[in-house]
Amino acid sequence: MLICVAGVHGNEPAGVDALNRLLAGLRESDTPIRGDFVALAGNRRALAAGRRFLSRDLNRAWTADRVSALRNGGAPDPSEEDVEQGELLVAIEQAMTRARGPVTVLDLHTTSGEGGVFSTISDRLPNRRLGLAIPAPLVLGLEEQVDGTMTEFFDREGLVTLSFESGQHEEPAAVDRAEAAVWIALEQLGLIDGPAPSAEEARRRFQEEFGHLPRVLEVRYRHPIEPEDEFRMLDGYRNFQIVDEDEVLGRDLDGPVLSPQEGRILMPLYQEQGEDGFFVVREFKPFWLAVSERMRRWNLERYVHLLPGISRVGRGQEALYVNRRVARWYALELLHLLGYRKHREARSRLIVVRRGGVDGDG
Repeated sequence: MLICVAGVHGNEPAGVDALNRLLAGLRESDTPIRGDFVALAGNRRALAAGRRFLSRDLNRAWTADRVSALRNGGAPDPSEEDVEQGELLVAIEQAMTRARGPVTVLDLHTTSGEGGVFSTISDRLPNRRLGLAIPAPLVLGLEEQVDGTMTEFFDREGLVTLSFESGQHEEPAAVDRAEAAVWIALEQLGLIDGPAPSAEEARRRFQEEFGHLPRVLEVRYRHPIEPEDEFRMLDGYRNFQIVDEDEVLGRDLDGPVLSPQEGRILMPLYQEQGEDGFFVVREFKPFWLAVSERMRRWNLERYVHLLPGISRVGRGQEALYVNRRVARWYALELLHLLGYRKHREARSRLIVVRRGGVDGDG
């Protein structure tokens, strides 16, 4: 089963248009589907208003506590997004009860800046395989920087998940790219018998448009913002544009906002609402991608707690303590290769988390 969700942010209608067009094309061509294809609009009230959200960001609310509350009746005075999230959760879980095989969730988005076409995943091998099937940049590590996304929640539930950004919000080509990504996913997941002409054409177009960019990149920095910061991005930045260390990227109440390092800018904020001013990413070399996959297939996470400064949290292998005063130079780089990306501070130590229990890396 492939479940596609579009319009989780109400100012991003391109994915909804793409799904409507694709569904019409499937009906018109009578293309046989081997399995189930489900298309959902995420935040219908915000879509009608043309706003990212009305009360709160629907793609920052998929925490275990909030979902548990929704399953148990929700808030006594629900906001617009509480209602939307409850309806979306019911629709997805009802679809999952009808699934006749593995379930994949594909979340379609667009960006406020130009050139924002890429996939992003929680870094498990099944998610990688789907992300690498789409010939546009694949960004690793966003899930380490942003909490409460829908795909992160369903990834923890054991589903294959992927988010696809198809371009700038109002760009007509964003609809075409979103539809193309879904065609590729349908073929990659085996829901369409044999090679699909639409998927082949989509791959060719993606390769022509984005073949000059690194295939895989990794997030190295996030610039979080609050409304009271009055952050403003400087005009003219495109996604994946190269930036220098200490380059002025924007301004807030404290003055110029600088890039902390050399890299490529991702998702520069050119809209009223948002919690992220920009990200800085760098290429993740194909060599290290192959090394990472081999390390996981060899299950080397079983032994990483034996290294100096690293210990397990509990008995499992999903979470580790990292003493950064001991494990300085190698710790996070090595742990990223093994799939440990989510982390938080715990006094003098860092806790890193890997989706080991549902990784499916073998």
